[in-house]
Amino acid sequence: MAAVSMAAVKELRERLGAGMLDSKNALVEAEGDIEKAIEILRLKGLKGVAKRGDREASEGLVAVRQSEGAATMIELVCETDFVAKNEKFIALAERVLDAIVAANASTAEEALAAPADGKTVADVIADESAIIGERIVLRKVTRIEAPATSVYLHQTSKDLPPQIGVVVGYEGDGADAALSIARHISFADPLYVTREEVPSADVEKEREIVTEISKNEGKPEAALPKIVEGRLNAFFKQVVLGEQVHALDDEKRDVKKVADAAGITVTGFARSKVGA
Repeated sequence: MAAVSMAAVKELRERLGAGMLDSKNALVEAEGDIEKAIEILRLKGLKGVAKRGDREASEGLVAVRQSEGAATMIELVCETDFVAKNEKFIALAERVLDAIVAANASTAEEALAAPADGKTVADVIADESAIIGERIVLRKVTRIEAPATSVYLHQTSKDLPPQIGVVVGYEGDGADAALSIARHISFADPLYVTREEVPSADVEKEREIVTEISKNEGKPEAALPKIVEGRLNAFFKQVVLGEQVHALDDEKRDVKKVADAAGITVTGFARSKVGA
């Protein structure tokens, strides 16, 4: 049995993001040949891909690529933060994102079928999952098309890649205002740009709930319509971007007023948070 140095184990682990024991065993089997050890890990990993299918993947990163008239955001997840911050995993995300942008994919299904170096994105991810030894999943893909886009990426830990990403599509020249709105979205988590976008079924359901709550509180029948509308307005402020108070605005204006003052119109947005 060939002796294996810790330096070789460290190099293999850093190159692949594989575990220490797996790296050592592969090097022993490969008699110290790092390239051969990579192939061994790859082959063993492929056999174990199916076994990893039920394992939770709640770490990872969010990455964005802007192009003319659009921005594409992906959420790529893995099992541990060790892999999430590994250069191999980060490089995989960039490779996957390049392929998705080239294919103009806008959903995870389209993205996984996109061509990548003679394979599909799904194949590329499966190959790297086999080498790294963790379940890796392309969890979300969103594409925002607009005359201009603004991107905000937030690191929840300085040791990890960005885990929250926001893309804002807008019209106008107020890049600073658009970025501030993207930062607001990162933690306010709205669902719609305007109240007109909220599905009518959701509005009616909320109306029924707040009506029942108001009745149970013993509110006067004559006052119910006004009370219900007030509570519905509060609901809209929770889910509609334009009606939320801009968290970064010193004047505490709503987002639409901030956008109007800057001469921009938000046309769409997307938000991704790893594991959420």
